[in-house]
Amino acid sequence: MSLKARITDDMKAAMRAKDAARLGTIRLLLAAIKQREVDERTELDDAAVSAVVEKLIKQRRDSISQFKAAGRDDLVAAEAAELAVLQSYLPEPLSAAEIEAAIAAAIAESGASSAKDMGKVMGLLKPRLAGRADMGQVSALIKTRLAG
Repeated sequence: MSLKARITDDMKAAMRAKDAARLGTIRLLLAAIKQREVDERTELDDAAVSAVVEKLIKQRRDSISQFKAAGRDDLVAAEAAELAVLQSYLPEPLSAAEIEAAIAAAIAESGASSAKDMGKVMGLLKPRLAGRADMGQVSALIKTRLAG
């Protein structure tokens, strides 16, 4: 079953269960997927759907940090609930050790020796880790690895 079909089935289940919060989040996700399909005039595959989910997750995380800074705990809770629903559609995240191993392998594979070579390493890692690791954290780890 494709990821998009799974999301649609989950929407139907949320409707039957009268779970308004989950239903709203899933509808938001399906709208974002549909918008991208219309913009690109294509049917999105699982990788592209995962990219849409990641984008929405990043937006939720940014909103949560801003709402915390403003002291809006009610909005933080709502965004956190949406974040939990969205994260259920991503593959299982990699552990820190798995990320470190992937970084070490990419550095060895690309022959990177300084921070100037960071683009080569990120180019190798992005397709391998997409959806399974926070690329911002991966980037920071690569920087420390290449700087030291």
